[in-house]
Amino acid sequence: MAGVRRKAPGQHSQVWAKLRTLWQEKHLILFKPEYTLMVVSLLWLLEIGINVWVIQKVAYTEIDWKAYMDEVEGVINGTYDYKELKGDTGPLVYPAGFVYIFTALYYITSHGVNIRLAQYLFAAFYLITLLLVFRIYNRTKKVPPYVFFFVCCASYRIHSIFVLRLFNDPVAMLLLFGAINLFLDGHWTLGCGIYSLAVSVKMNVLLFAPGLLFLLLSEFGLIKTIPKLTLCAAIQLLLGLPFLMENPLGYMNGAFDLGRQFMFKWTVNWRFLPEWLFLSRYFHLLLLSAHLLTLLLFAVRRWKRPGQSVLDLLKEPSKRKNPAQKHTEDQLVLILFASNFIGMCFSRSLHYQFYVWYFHTLPFLLWSGGVEKLAPLLRLLVLGLIELSWNTYPSTEYSSAALHACHLVMLLSLWLAPGPAPTPTQDEGAPEKDKQL
Repeated sequence: MAGVRRKAPGQHSQVWAKLRTLWQEKHLILFKPEYTLMVVSLLWLLEIGINVWVIQKVAYTEIDWKAYMDEVEGVINGTYDYKELKGDTGPLVYPAGFVYIFTALYYITSHGVNIRLAQYLFAAFYLITLLLVFRIYNRTKKVPPYVFFFVCCASYRIHSIFVLRLFNDPVAMLLLFGAINLFLDGHWTLGCGIYSLAVSVKMNVLLFAPGLLFLLLSEFGLIKTIPKLTLCAAIQLLLGLPFLMENPLGYMNGAFDLGRQFMFKWTVNWRFLPEWLFLSRYFHLLLLSAHLLTLLLFAVRRWKRPGQSVLDLLKEPSKRKNPAQKHTEDQLVLILFASNFIGMCFSRSLHYQFYVWYFHTLPFLLWSGGVEKLAPLLRLLVLGLIELSWNTYPSTEYSSAALHACHLVMLLSLWLAPGPAPTPTQDEGAPEKDKQL
C-alpha cells in the first residue's frame, strides 16, 4: 500500500531478540546497571501514587511554611530591610532567590492558605527532582537498580520533607541537580547560572562549591573560569539588589550569616556532646579546619590526576605541560557529591530537613568507594543505619554516634577508592611514529 512504511524483517527479529534476552535475564534486572532506565521509570510512576497517598492520608505538619509566607508577605508589603523581615520562627535568613520563589508560591496558594495545593506543588518538585537524580544515575550506571527501591520507597523522612513539611531545602536541591545535569551535558555556563540560583534559595548548596571550582579549573583553567564565577556573583547581586539598596549589611548578615548559632535541641549529629561544647566557637573552628583540610587532601590526592601539578590547573588546558584530559561523567559527579558529603561530615549541626542535602547522593558515593570485598552487605548496612539515624526523633547519643560512624566508613571508602588515571606525558600521548622521530 502506497505511503505505508513497512518494517524490515530484521527489525522484528531484533525486537524479539531483545525481549528474549530480557526474559532470560529477568532475575538480573535488579542487579545490572544497564537496566537502570527501566527500573527507575517504573519507580517514578509508582512515586506519583505514593505522593498522592501521602498527601491525602498523612496529616500535614506546620513547621516553617507559615513563617515563609509571613516573611515574603513583608516584602510584598514594601519592606526591603532584611532586619525587619520576620516570621513565626524568627528572622528571614535565606537569600533573595528564596523570596522570589516563595512569593510566587504565596500567590499561587491564595496567600499561603491553600496548604493542599502547596503540597501538590511540592510533590511536583519531588518528582522533578527524582527525574534529575535518575538521569544522573542512568548516565553514570554506577549503582545496581535494586538500590533505587531504597531511594524511592524506604525513606519516610524525604517524603515528609517535601510534601508534609514544605521546607525550602527541596527547592534548592531541585535546582542543584538541574545544574549537575547541565554540567554532564557540557553546558557549563548555564549550569553555573542555575547553580547560583540554587545558592540563592539556601546556602547549603555552597557545600558543592569546592568541587565545582576544582572542575572548572580542570576544564577551563583560571582565565576562562573567572567569567563563570563572575556570572554566579552577578546573579546573586542582581537578585539581592532591592535589599542591598535598602540595607546592604542587613541583607548580607541575614542571608549569608555563616556564623549563625544552631539550637542544641534540634541537632541530629552532635547529640552525644555536652551542650557547652556544641555551642563553643573553638569547636566550630576545629570543624571548619577539619573540613578545609579534608577538602584539600581530597583535591590534591584523590581528585587531581597523579603526575599533574596543582599549578597546571590554573593554566588553560592547551597550555599545560601534559595533555589535558576531561573528567569522565563518573568523576565529575563523584567530585561534586564528595565535596558536599565532606561538608556534611563536618557540619556544625544537622537538622532533620537537612537530610535532603545528601540523601540522593548516598548510593553513588557508596558504590564509588573502595570496599569491593564487603560491598553488598556493608553498603546496605550503611544506608540502613543512616536512614535509622535520621528517623530517630528526638535524636539520641546512639543515633548521632551511628550517623558519624557511617560517615566515617563512607569517607574512608572514598579515600581508598581508585583515583583517576595518571596524566600521560607528551611522549606517552604522541603517536608511535612521532616517538620514533
